[in-house]
Amino acid sequence: MDIETVRAKVLSGDFMLSAHADQAAADENIAIAEIREALLGGEILEQYADTGRGSCCLILGLVRGRPIHVVCGWRRKPLLVITVYIPKPPKFLDPWTRRR
Repeated sequence: MDIETVRAKVLSGDFMLSAHADQAAADENIAIAEIREALLGGEILEQYADTGRGSCCLILGLVRGRPIHVVCGWRRKPLLVITVYIPKPPKFLDPWTRRR
């Protein structure tokens, strides 16, 4: 998965949120427009192999200075946003670095 493919899918409207991502976005007060902006301007931090549900990746996007992590993948069309969240301690040292 590469960021250009993600951006092309977002620009063409070929993406959707899972029920989990929709709830996570509501819990974190992240609007769909912010998810879209994070995907369009973001960078891939981690790639996850296909574990039977398709390959996916973790994208970091900064939206008006606020870091947003978006996990998305595809097994079929469209791009599926699996979850979204604001990276914060204790899981993350900063938006780019996962605590080991």
